[in-house]
Amino acid sequence: MHDLPFDSPDERGTPAAHPFTRLTPECVLDALDSVLAVTGVRTDGRLLPLNSYENRVYQVGVEDGPPVIAKFYRPDRWSDEAILEEHAFVAELVAHEIPAVPAREIDGRTLHPFDGFRFAVFERRGGRAPELDRRDTLEWMGRFIGRIHAIGRRTPYCARPSLDIQLFGHEPREFLLSHDFVPADLRAAYEAASALALEGVERAFEAAGDVTSLRLHGDCHASNVLWTDGGPHFVDFDDSRMGPAIQDLWLLLPGDRAGASRALTDLLAGYEDFCEFEPRELHLIEALRTLRLIHYAAWLARRWDDPAFPAAFPWFNTQRYWEARVLELREQIGAMQEGPLWPV
Repeated sequence: MHDLPFDSPDERGTPAAHPFTRLTPECVLDALDSVLAVTGVRTDGRLLPLNSYENRVYQVGVEDGPPVIAKFYRPDRWSDEAILEEHAFVAELVAHEIPAVPAREIDGRTLHPFDGFRFAVFERRGGRAPELDRRDTLEWMGRFIGRIHAIGRRTPYCARPSLDIQLFGHEPREFLLSHDFVPADLRAAYEAASALALEGVERAFEAAGDVTSLRLHGDCHASNVLWTDGGPHFVDFDDSRMGPAIQDLWLLLPGDRAGASRALTDLLAGYEDFCEFEPRELHLIEALRTLRLIHYAAWLARRWDDPAFPAAFPWFNTQRYWEARVLELREQIGAMQEGPLWPV
């Protein structure tokens, strides 16, 4: 079984530090001060790391004001153009009174360089997890997602990729197998299950036909929605990309088929107040779930040289982990064979 060390060796054979190891508290505060100074504000030394692995996100205290959120982007993941497209999309949503949290424009910029890092500053917004077992909550969520998609349909992304089978299925599967992450005694089982699962995904996309691709939130699960007495607001558009509308809906559904059908009915009751839904996309729910499962395993594998990942995901790359992934994929093959939640 492939077991990468925390730091991969450089050309001299000595461990090469992960880029985020240079992002010390002093670096974070100096970066914020370099930008906030133009507004007459300084940090006050308070720094709270927030739960984020792909990037690094901090709540930073400032003098004589509420704290701000600073997001430091993982080096080499997105181009500047791709990050700025996300910022522009969220700003467009806010301009249409859709509750999202945009990057603050400071001195004419939303993306700032500092010591080899790129970061953005956001207003701090609180909230709680939405109660997705309530019909009124689901309808409210559906209305706002419908409004997001009505804006998302207007123009496409140019620098950001699309959600497709190659990028989220075949390529991550090949990465896992070619880098020997799957244990030898489970390799044949994983190889067969993932191949059959991707055949099912291909059939589901063929059944859905030519569905509309639009700018999405991309990772619209309950943890990226904060609820207040005034309703929801959406955070973390970092995975925003082009794709089918159902991608922003299925992640809010419970796992059982009957519960998912009821919840989707409530979501669409609100969604279709603002945006038309194409029923053929129902073919894609289990296919997209399958792609997410394969992609997630490869995401963990690709990030295993980041010290934050072995500490946060100690169960990854164990025998039990891969046994569960094989079983999961076999279950997905059956789920895709059952067909969509409703007749299409």
